[in-house]
Amino acid sequence: MPPHPVPLGFVFRSRAKDEKAPAADKAPLTDSKQTRDPQAKKGRPTPKRSEAQSQRRSVANTPTSRKEASKRQRDERRAQLEKQRQALAGGDERYLPARDKGPVRKFARDSIDSRFNIAEFFLPMAVVILVLSMVRVGALQSIALLLWLVVIVLIVLDSALSGFRLKKRLAERFPDHNRRGAVAYALMRSLQMRRLRLPKPQVKRGERP
Repeated sequence: MPPHPVPLGFVFRSRAKDEKAPAADKAPLTDSKQTRDPQAKKGRPTPKRSEAQSQRRSVANTPTSRKEASKRQRDERRAQLEKQRQALAGGDERYLPARDKGPVRKFARDSIDSRFNIAEFFLPMAVVILVLSMVRVGALQSIALLLWLVVIVLIVLDSALSGFRLKKRLAERFPDHNRRGAVAYALMRSLQMRRLRLPKPQVKRGERP
């Protein structure tokens, strides 16, 4: 006998069940736009109160305009100049200008301050010579001219001798340091009167540095 025919509706219903079965086993997808639980952690620690206050002060102190920034720069510059002025008076190495810093420059200053220099009397002698040259007396004018020549020669000789000695002592004391310009720096200091020198002298006359 011929096989009993299978109804077409039964075949279609079976395929539909087979196709729907795997879909039921799939896990439900998570909604990417799901709102976060307010009680959940934020992913980073909450800053301490002191840190938050420090951040607020930093924001408050930040200049908000070019005028405020310029004012702050002027205040900082003024404070730095005040520190330099005090350092020049007291000899504090931390705040001295760059040209006066370092052991080489300090030794050069002390070497000049520890002795008498003819050049430091140049200004008062120049005033005396100028007064004598203004007097309408031929003899006094001749004396003033002679004094002027004598002073110039003495200053040149004394400065040359001081520079030679200082250069030798610097080479012995600081062989591994940069000594460039130290001798000229010291000779320029010798031209100033002792009480007007900056930084202020830190050694007495006759005291070996």
